Amino acid sequence: HIKLLAAVDHRHIFIDPNPDCTASFAERQRLFNLPRSSWADYQTTLISAGGGVYPRSAKSITLSAEARASLGIEAETLTPQELIRALLLAPVDLLYNGGIGTYVKASKETHAAVGDRANDAIRVDGCELRCKVIGEGGNLGMTQLGRIEYALKGGRICTDAIDNSAGVDCSDHEVNIKILLNFAMEEGELTEKQRNKLLTEMTDEVGHLVLRDNYFQTQVLSVTRARGSQLLDAQTRYIRYLSNAGRLNRKIEYLPFDEEIAERKLAGLGLTSPELAVLLAYNKMELFEALLASDVPEDPYIRTALERYFPQPLRQRFLEAIQRHPLRREIIATHVVNSMVNRVGASFSFRLHEETGATLPDIVRAYLAAREIFGLVPLWETIEALDNKVADATQTAMILECLQLVQRGTLWFLRHRGHLRDLAETLAHFSGGVEQLAGSLYSVVATDYRSELDNVTARYLALGVPETLVQRIACLDELYSALDIVEVAGAIGRPVELVAKVYFALGGQLDLHWMGHQIAILPADTHWQALARTALLDDLFTQAHTLCADALRENPDVDDVSALVAAWQAKRGFQLERCRLLFAEIRAASAPDMAMLSVALRELRGLG
Repeated sequence: HIKLLAAVDHRHIFIDPNPDCTASFAERQRLFNLPRSSWADYQTTLISAGGGVYPRSAKSITLSAEARASLGIEAETLTPQELIRALLLAPVDLLYNGGIGTYVKASKETHAAVGDRANDAIRVDGCELRCKVIGEGGNLGMTQLGRIEYALKGGRICTDAIDNSAGVDCSDHEVNIKILLNFAMEEGELTEKQRNKLLTEMTDEVGHLVLRDNYFQTQVLSVTRARGSQLLDAQTRYIRYLSNAGRLNRKIEYLPFDEEIAERKLAGLGLTSPELAVLLAYNKMELFEALLASDVPEDPYIRTALERYFPQPLRQRFLEAIQRHPLRREIIATHVVNSMVNRVGASFSFRLHEETGATLPDIVRAYLAAREIFGLVPLWETIEALDNKVADATQTAMILECLQLVQRGTLWFLRHRGHLRDLAETLAHFSGGVEQLAGSLYSVVATDYRSELDNVTARYLALGVPETLVQRIACLDELYSALDIVEVAGAIGRPVELVAKVYFALGGQLDLHWMGHQIAILPADTHWQALARTALLDDLFTQAHTLCADALRENPDVDDVSALVAAWQAKRGFQLERCRLLFAEIRAASAPDMAMLSVALRELRGLG
């Protein structure tokens, strides 16, 4: 699928204005397998009209009309250095760097500051680049400021560390696997010949495990970037926190200072992917240290991450030895941190710590509880299976729906921290009821809300999303309520389905879904606005929980939903009427503000 228009190495410049992709790939494969090959070995008969292979030692190179057109170059004759600069600035889809040297800087940087004199004559500025995407197979191909400058003008780029992370990950797997196999050899379970054969057989699976980590890491950068300036306030505070703690130096890491952040906020811009990549690394290091110093790696449920880290043949043959691995705690901590941060982003744990005061280990436990109970791993896999089948923006929208649910679920468990003492017990308590509701939410939500679910369903179906997935995604907003519903059902000993019907029936009577939506769209541009909005939402769900439990407790022998709701209403005639009048007044407002919604919640508490 690669249409290679041009390439440069230390000897030659290769140009193929209109290549036959299949033939070009086959020829490049031949050169790859040919010892000591160069672009000069490329069969010229396979190069399209107007192309060629030119030595970098030439005094000048004359370009054909075809070459100039395909690469957006106006000049007919250039020196090799001028041509390389022009190729770097070509309007192509992908610019890929796989060599040694720094070829892109920021316009405000000098060549001397880059420290690569050999490439001063060909180096360009990030703001000049016309390619859509940059991939960095080589290290230090761009300065960090050059990356940021390119990203701020709309270019898609991460960092060399992100693009090269699979190599580091592969080395980690190799070391940890060899430590394990050395155990087996010392205990006489494996000969050296068998060990080497096993390593070869596991190559593909290790590659798959590594590339999955690589995939998720770039995915979270894309999803975070898609949220624009929404997270900028939290990210700024996290940067400030790390800086004040002496963990991060903004200047060295080229992270923006407050004045520049304020300018971006006014422009509706967030951090770029290169900046987010730096923050991601610092967040992972912070969480890793916190988990390693805690008892999280000893949790029986979380310890299963140790087994999943290793390829299947090792899990089958050396499971007991895996449990004795000398780096087991480090492996578990690394695996858990990656699995969390690559889903929720770099500021997630910091925001939850600010909101609840919870420790980082408890935040990780709460996240894992929410992720597993809501069945998000298979849901994410289903979304990711749609790569190149639906639009990237559609996948991102669905991932953001999942992210909102796991964030709210994590916060719920941090508010009810007693559930975090034994993760396996928590999963056993909640999973069955939540799974039951996930499959029947459409039939139990308030009738007025079903039309909204239908609209969401229709929108995603029109975008090409399979119906079975759409049905799950459409109900995620309400699935959060399942935690309270299961909690009420367990506390009063009533069936989950009955509790759910009463919960949503009361919510429909009071239009609590509408109120929740109004709270959710309140401005949260500042830290305090975000905290206030979260507090209002938390209060709303607490009241819904209380009202549902009251209705069921007051009539323990009644199983008819309509009768339960009617009895609850009859007992609260005056207060209910007052509440409805107030809600009607608020609904009449064009944009209910925080003060109005706070008053509404106070009235709601009076019904308890």
